[in-house]
Amino acid sequence: PVQPVLADLEEELEEAAASLGASRGQTFARVVFPTLWPALATGFALAFARAIGEYGSVVFISGNMPMKTEIVPLLIITKLEQYDYAGATAVALVMLLLSFTLLLAINLLQWAARRRMAV
Repeated sequence: PVQPVLADLEEELEEAAASLGASRGQTFARVVFPTLWPALATGFALAFARAIGEYGSVVFISGNMPMKTEIVPLLIITKLEQYDYAGATAVALVMLLLSFTLLLAINLLQWAARRRMAV
């Protein structure tokens, strides 16, 4: 999602910032980054959602050593296989709340960025 935003970024905005005396860091922080932020957040959210659901290949690569390379989805499955439904529910609930909180934060930040850009 970032590449199209970079392609659409107008060089005139960066040139205008430079002509007004902004340093390269200030230009990035105040012109480029606010434009890129929604795309970066969306890319992060998509990658995070994919990573949560993808555990088969990770287990194969990491070896699934308990308390070292164990991942949360497999921990839930292990708890279910041990008939520890309360433990599996607790782990799943924590993961759900963490995911919801991160996605809510991303949406709020994108909303605030759109609102700032509109003014």
